Amino acid sequence: MTTADKARNLLLVVKGKATSAAGKRLHNPQLEYEGALGEFRGHLKQAGEKVKDAFKK
Repeated sequence: MTTADKARNLLLVVKGKATSAAGKRLHNPQLEYEGALGEFRGHLKQAGEKVKDAFKK
């Protein structure tokens, strides 16, 4: 996993957490859901990159 990929995936996680928190704060379930989905996507991409790295070795 390159550093750029790590940073991009971490940014997705952080952005998702922030969006989810904003949704909770604003009592907006749609925004909260979108944030949780973004956070999940970031974690999923990180896992995919780790699997790729495991097979490269």
